[in-house]
Amino acid sequence: MTMKKLPILAIAFSIALSFSGCGTTSKPGGGFNLFTPEQDMQLGQQVAKQIADDPAQFPVLPERGNEEAYAYIRKIRDKILNTGKVAYKDEFAWEVKIIKDDNTLNAFCTPGGHIYVYTGLIKFLDSEDQLAGVMGHEIAHAAQRHSTRQMTKIYGLSALASIATGSAEPGMIEQVALGLINLKFSRTHETEADTYSVIYLCETDYHANGAAGFFRKMEGQSTPPEFLSTHPNPGNRVENIDAKAKELNCRGKKSYDTEYQRMKGKL
Repeated sequence: MTMKKLPILAIAFSIALSFSGCGTTSKPGGGFNLFTPEQDMQLGQQVAKQIADDPAQFPVLPERGNEEAYAYIRKIRDKILNTGKVAYKDEFAWEVKIIKDDNTLNAFCTPGGHIYVYTGLIKFLDSEDQLAGVMGHEIAHAAQRHSTRQMTKIYGLSALASIATGSAEPGMIEQVALGLINLKFSRTHETEADTYSVIYLCETDYHANGAAGFFRKMEGQSTPPEFLSTHPNPGNRVENIDAKAKELNCRGKKSYDTEYQRMKGKL
């Protein structure tokens, strides 16, 4: 390390340590992160607003007339949240919305826990445990605060420090929120989200490796799904998911195939 780099690093760490819940901590989603969990929630609310204001790009399925589908997806969410393994379970929103787009195989979760699942993904999957595995993966991204950890790297210290101190230029939070919609995770974060998906499902009656079923199906696609544009494949993920479920001695055996097919017919 050169002497020239030392002052920069010293400033970086002093900024990081000056905000509660940030910097190098042992809390969930630890690592270098200039955002607080409260700011994760603020950004998530901003993203949710932008999605709601852009029905052309994000045609959210209305609750009215689709109550059964929403109740089904929320049942899966609640099973995962009630395992006691999800960080910020009582702080983050964990709101679920279904996006009506049969051609897109995708799901994502904003900072602060706003969950979006595309009808294309729901119809692509074969069973409830597969969807639970994907939702567990997305919930893990929010619970481990992967988005704001990634944004800390992308935007740099000065921009994020201005957000954290409330001195950001007008529109900066909106710009950051917009960037979160198409944020590409790191392979390390993908591996971590896969692992937590297994940890969550291991506490339920689902096959804990439900996410592996989704990735097996994706391997047979001639065109890479939208999911992979923001969720890069870390390699050997099916094997790693299966191995984690075996390591934890997970005993769930339910896939709820019949119920899942019935729900798909409602969309």
